[in-house]
This record gives sequence, C-alpha cells and structure tokens, in this order.
Amino acid sequence: MPSTESVSHYDLMVCACANQEYSARDPIEAAIFRGELDAQWKKFLHRIAAESRADELDLDFDETAVSAAMEAFRYEHDLITAEETEVWLENRGLTFDDFSEYFTRQYYASTIADIVPDQAEYNSASSDLRELFVAELILSGELDRMTSELMRRLAARCAEEDPTPEAITAEERSFFESNRVKPGQLANWLKKLGRDSKWFNEMLVLEAAYRRRCDSLLTAQARQRELAMLRLPLMRVETEVIELESRDAAREALFCVREDGMSMEKVAIEGRYPYRRVDLVLEDIGTDAQQRFLSVSSGDILEPTARGDGFELCRIIKKIEPQTDDPNIKSRIDQRILDRHFSELTSRYTHRRLGGISPSAE
Repeated sequence: MPSTESVSHYDLMVCACANQEYSARDPIEAAIFRGELDAQWKKFLHRIAAESRADELDLDFDETAVSAAMEAFRYEHDLITAEETEVWLENRGLTFDDFSEYFTRQYYASTIADIVPDQAEYNSASSDLRELFVAELILSGELDRMTSELMRRLAARCAEEDPTPEAITAEERSFFESNRVKPGQLANWLKKLGRDSKWFNEMLVLEAAYRRRCDSLLTAQARQRELAMLRLPLMRVETEVIELESRDAAREALFCVREDGMSMEKVAIEGRYPYRRVDLVLEDIGTDAQQRFLSVSSGDILEPTARGDGFELCRIIKKIEPQTDDPNIKSRIDQRILDRHFSELTSRYTHRRLGGISPSAE
C-alpha cells in the first residue's frame, strides 16, 4: 500500500458506489450540508483549547489514565498486538503519535476547567486544524458513522426514481434553514467549502431520494408490526434508587421499606444516602438485569445489588407498555426499521473502502 505520511486525511477512501469512489471529504461535507457537523466541531475545538491551556500551564497528563483509554480502544477494536494497532492506524492514514495525542487531548478536556475554545467556523479554519479534526473523526468512530449516512443516501439514489422538482425544492429549503444560510449567500458558502453548484445539486438529489425512501418505510402499519415484536425490550420502567455503602446497610434499608412501610426517599433522607429517580428502557440494560425487572411487579423492591464500591436498592414504581406515540419509542422503532432496510440496500449498491488512498493523492 502507498505511504500515507504526506497524504491528506481528506483523501482517505471510505466508500464506493457504482463506478465512483468517495474520500473522507465527501461524508464530512455531506454532514455539513445537512447541518450535522457543528456539535462535533465544537467538541473538537474544546479539546484543542484544553490541550493549549495545558501547554501554557506546563501540565503533565496522567500516563496511567491515558494508557488505560488507549488499551480500552484497542480492546474495543480487537487490536491485540502493537503490530495490529499500527496496521489499523496506517490503513487510516494515521500514526501512533496521532493515536496517543488524541487520547491526551481527551484527558485534558476532561480534567481542565474553565476552557474557552476558539469560535472559528469549520469553513474558515486552517487546513492543519481541519486535518487534525479528520483524524479525530476517524479515531472517535464519527467518520464511520458519517460514511454510513452517505452510503444510505447513495443507495437510496440508486434504488429510487428521480426526485420531483417539489422534493428538490423542499430539500433546498431544509438546507437553508439548517445551515442558517440565505439564498444570496449560497455561492460564498460553497466557495468557502471548496464546492460548486453541481455538488450542491447532487446533495439535494441524494437527500430527496433518501427522504422518499424513509417515508415509504416509516408507516403507521410498519411501526405497529415492529412494536409487536419489541414489546418487552421497549418496556419503560420508572424506578427509585438508594445508594448504600454496604450489603448490611442495604438489608437494613430493605427491611425499613418492606416491614416498616417507610418510603424509599424517607429511608434515604434519614440515613443520608444518595437517592434518585431513574427511568429506563429494558433494552438498555443487560439481559440478566432485564429478567430481574420482568420478574417483579410495580411497587416491588429488588434485592440489593452490588454497584461499584457499594450497593443499590431499587424499587419499581411503574412499568409502562411501549406506544408509538411516545417520541423515544417511536425513534427506536424507526431506527430499527431503517437499519434493517438500509443494511440490505447499501450492501447491494455500495461498498465500504476505508483503508485506501484516493488515486489523485498518490
């Protein structure tokens, strides 16, 4: 494979559709078009500012904490050896320095208070800063997610008929609203991004095709069918929890609630224990924990469970059957429907290419 040391991260190939290949620049700027990059850019600027502040104060980072974060990353990506890690990085145009500096920035951002990040916009940032940003997107997994979003739209474009003029107009209106750009400012906006009107029109077509595909999938009937299969995993449970320092303390608190009829909150107040209300969806917790919640009724108290250095006592306030008019449940159902459909559609029309360098950069 070609050397990547002097190659821009933007030239990293990420996917292909038909006879066209797409570099990292494409999913990133497609996300900008949709108005979805701002949050990631602000997080990045915060980390850069934290690193700069650490340099000013001549602070040392906690090597143990940074090493632990790097090890966790390797474990998550099944990178057992140093050689496997180096190959993974090289395939993405990264070095080990990029890798370690990423986690060092994360460390400083989480430990230094009162950070005032630069307010520079992505389009006006220096090329070096943007290059560093792409490296962060790769290591955080955000570039993979953005690439998946682009692949969905490319696949939808292949499978759908040409969008109607009305659909294109609707997407153009959505672009101006999400990017807070006026029609008269479009030419300058594209110039800053290094794109032209042809690219802009292609983005409109991709978004219109994708929206039409999604609308055809996310019907009331489809949502009800999905809900019928997911009734238990999507059940919502309202709970109240007391944190205690030992099993004996948890047993005593349990006795006070069950036998003396005290409320969980009163037990917590009298014992000066942390108390909180927690709403959860069963699919968000482990299988064993799901069974514990399913085996009891509203009002019941679960046996104390170990949590960190202490124990937790949990009471079930209410179980709520999932309904499609619940925005959270509706979002989860929609995500499943779309994930299943586009998994098949993207495998038919697109290919992931992460790990190569575009020919123009060689």
